[in-house]
Amino acid sequence: MNDRTAFNARSREALADTALRATLAKATGLFAMLRERAIGQWPEGGARIANAAAARLRALHRLPELLEAVEARVAENGGTVHWARDAAEARAIVVGLAQSRGVRSVVKGKSMVTEEIALNPALEAEGVQVFETDLGEYIIQLAGEPPSHIIAPALHKSRRDVAELFARVLGEDGPDDPEALTAVARRRLRQAFLDADMGITGVNFVLAENGAVCLLENEGNIRASTTCPRVHVAVMGLEKVLATARDAADVMQVLPKSATGQTMPAYFSVLSGPRRADETDGPEEFHLVIVDNGRSRIHADPVLRPALACVRCGGCVNSCPVYRSIGGHAYGATYSGPIGILLSSLLDGGEDNPALPGACTTCGACAEVCPVGVNHPRLILELRRRMAEEGAQGGVGIAARAAARAFALAARHPALFSLAARGVRVLDPELARLTLLPPLSAAARSRTLSGVKRPFSERWPELAKRLEAAAKSEEEQS
Repeated sequence: MNDRTAFNARSREALADTALRATLAKATGLFAMLRERAIGQWPEGGARIANAAAARLRALHRLPELLEAVEARVAENGGTVHWARDAAEARAIVVGLAQSRGVRSVVKGKSMVTEEIALNPALEAEGVQVFETDLGEYIIQLAGEPPSHIIAPALHKSRRDVAELFARVLGEDGPDDPEALTAVARRRLRQAFLDADMGITGVNFVLAENGAVCLLENEGNIRASTTCPRVHVAVMGLEKVLATARDAADVMQVLPKSATGQTMPAYFSVLSGPRRADETDGPEEFHLVIVDNGRSRIHADPVLRPALACVRCGGCVNSCPVYRSIGGHAYGATYSGPIGILLSSLLDGGEDNPALPGACTTCGACAEVCPVGVNHPRLILELRRRMAEEGAQGGVGIAARAAARAFALAARHPALFSLAARGVRVLDPELARLTLLPPLSAAARSRTLSGVKRPFSERWPELAKRLEAAAKSEEEQS
């Protein structure tokens, strides 16, 4: 089974799972509603989003310089910076730190980059016990699954699913009440924080001006993971840098609103290295692992570089009609949704995901909600173009490529397009015969194609009048 076939099979399986689709619709719909309420009714929203986008683009423009500043400031604060060229090197650094310090137990805050580098299996292979302490991550760790969403890793599971999981794996047979389920996880994890030798977290962003690591959360588990163990290791993609605290404030104005509809998360931690002599809590050691894994290659590409501006709010995922239909696991990669298509295709190992750029309708919903101005559809179309030029068709057949070229030719010449459309209307107005031919036959199996008896140009005057009448009626009623 090739990669495209595997993606298609996972997608069909997800589409057939009505319970999964209902859970996805409810969860993503709630996130989208909360975001719209928080930003859509915010008088200063447009200006704030522009400020956040500018802060991220400035950081990307100065990235090499800012990374050097981060290394210097972290060292001044008493921490150590480690540079990892790829996932294997990042794993080796963290595993080496654990081995050299006799670490037997690790508590982890939520971190997508540690999923990207497959850190947990590497630690467990060396006999280190790993506890995911974010509630969603803890749930999927017990289920033996990867995250299905950037900010809500267990979004695909209903509370009934979680109750059944806790009963089966933990022997905690109780109601499917969210508070009761959270209490189960709290009881199980509280001792883990106290016993852990090492805490591992991701990084929302690090400030170049002072080397401070900034972390956002709603549960308090990251604070426990960074203060109780004697060693704190923060793992970050090299793009997660902001120049100043002022830039961080601009990003923080929009990130929580776009992620969960909150003005601020429950906890916003700013960590500046290990515990000082006059401090009573915090780790004895702080290590920052900066992971490349293909990011420097993306940064060197002026067209695709904006993908690195992403702040991982998950807004694009919640708005994506593809994700909302099939969920994150169907993508078969660490990152899902529109930003997942880009990252999973561009980071090291992206050649394993040739089908993902096709998992986009280019509807533009993701670009509309991105708080830092990433134009996902444009970047995905660029990926498709490059893949076609390089011959990496991901299983696209000759007929599909020929049809696409024919359409592109007609679309560039209005007279030719009109002539072709007129011919189709005469010969096959219901598209009954045309959709029997590849590649339209595949499309017709999963969607309803309307007929072409009348061209849109003829129908538009009538539609415009109806829209105008409806608008006028609504105005009169209000």
